[in-house]
Amino acid sequence: MIRSNTWGSVGIGTLIVFIAFVLVAGFAAFVIIQTGSILEIQSTQTGSETISDVSTGIEISRIQGHYSSSLIDKLVITITPRYGSPNINMMNTMVEISNTSVKCIMNYSSTYWVDGTSGLSDLFSAQAFSPIPAHYGLIILKDADSSCLASTPMINRGDSVMLALNMSSAFNGLDKNLNMFGHVIPENGMWGIIEFRTPSATADVVVTLQD
Repeated sequence: MIRSNTWGSVGIGTLIVFIAFVLVAGFAAFVIIQTGSILEIQSTQTGSETISDVSTGIEISRIQGHYSSSLIDKLVITITPRYGSPNINMMNTMVEISNTSVKCIMNYSSTYWVDGTSGLSDLFSAQAFSPIPAHYGLIILKDADSSCLASTPMINRGDSVMLALNMSSAFNGLDKNLNMFGHVIPENGMWGIIEFRTPSATADVVVTLQD
């Protein structure tokens, strides 16, 4: 004989198991949805940061050197902001450059700011080359909104400036067949890459080293 209350106990047990399954499934769904949301947020943030890093920062257009007594005594590095870059403060932009045995870190000096927007008769004679190894100067090429002043050197889209480096003070001049490398490092965004080899021989006074 099976009592009626026995059937009721079985039904309650089944209900409890069913409720447990529903709760477990609910918790699992919550965890999956929450994890998916976190991953979506992280991927969106990573994508935005990647786009920002690629589109902002400094781009090196050209590096030229000046010869004196068979040594390169001066360098000019032409830079422009990348297309998506906000204003770049040259006060916070460093240049690191090495000849494989000596590494020099340079910061901007407002004493060696030169306005070249109207042209210069002799670029390498401009008063933009600091005798102090840790300093570089600025030669302004394009600055339509006059944002890059000596005391507040901000460059933005469309601007073009030259970083003036005195290689005689930093490295006692650059000899032939010398590997040089380094970076132009803005406060935010991609770094400009310096990488060239000095010529083994040349009859030119001004040479293009990186283009």
